[in-house]
Amino acid sequence: MNTTMKPKLALCNFLEDATELRAFAFRRAFSGIDWSFDPSTVPATPLEESEWVKDLSTLDPLEVRYHCPFYQIDLGHEDPAKAKAAEAVFQRIIRLVSKVEGKYLTIHIGLGHDSTEPLSWEATIENLASLVQYGARRGVTICLENLAWGWTSKPQLFEKLIRGSGAAVTFDIGHAYVCESVRSQAYGAQDFVTPHADHVLNAHIYHKEVSGLGHMPPDRLEDIQGRLAILQAIGCMWWVLEVREVNGLLQTKRILDEYLAQSERYDQFDSQGRAP
Repeated sequence: MNTTMKPKLALCNFLEDATELRAFAFRRAFSGIDWSFDPSTVPATPLEESEWVKDLSTLDPLEVRYHCPFYQIDLGHEDPAKAKAAEAVFQRIIRLVSKVEGKYLTIHIGLGHDSTEPLSWEATIENLASLVQYGARRGVTICLENLAWGWTSKPQLFEKLIRGSGAAVTFDIGHAYVCESVRSQAYGAQDFVTPHADHVLNAHIYHKEVSGLGHMPPDRLEDIQGRLAILQAIGCMWWVLEVREVNGLLQTKRILDEYLAQSERYDQFDSQGRAP
């Protein structure tokens, strides 16, 4: 690929005040914001919606994309009433994102469950496809993220969910690192993206997810270099540094800046994503 094409580096909305978040982003040379909704604070009235829209406008001219890390709110729940309730939640978020002319929304399947038993595979694909279409009618692309556990942690099942629903992909490189499919060496991290490389629109960047500690930043470039090369090889241009602690975030930013500076010295990558 043409390595002169630099990805946009985005940070999470880890500061509550939008003005402070915008100032931090510009001060640290970020190009975008990955805005995660909190289900407990989603605007519920026209007045709250107006306030939220006003708040988001503070972030101009940064690009903003959106994220629903909602625990146990599943489109594919085997209980049709719970699946319908989840659908209503996501449709509401899509309408909000559309109102501020947002283009991308990342969701999950099975987040917060310790078993896929409450979920229906058929309902998941059918309802996810329906949500993808609902979003498309409002100019919002629905992206499915791979998790550390469950159906989306298995590349072969993740591929079926993407193909069956028409969703785009958010590739979480930290989840890919710790999932059983990769740790067992049955698959590589690249197997989450190679079947649908053109559909990978977002990446979540950190080293690994640790139970009880959350997202851990890389200590050095070598920790994540191979996974960053995968992203460059497929041309994913939106990299979210998904670390919400300031020192870890800035450490990750320094490492990504180092990687991108190195990549500028090469015109092409070999088939494994490494500089020749």
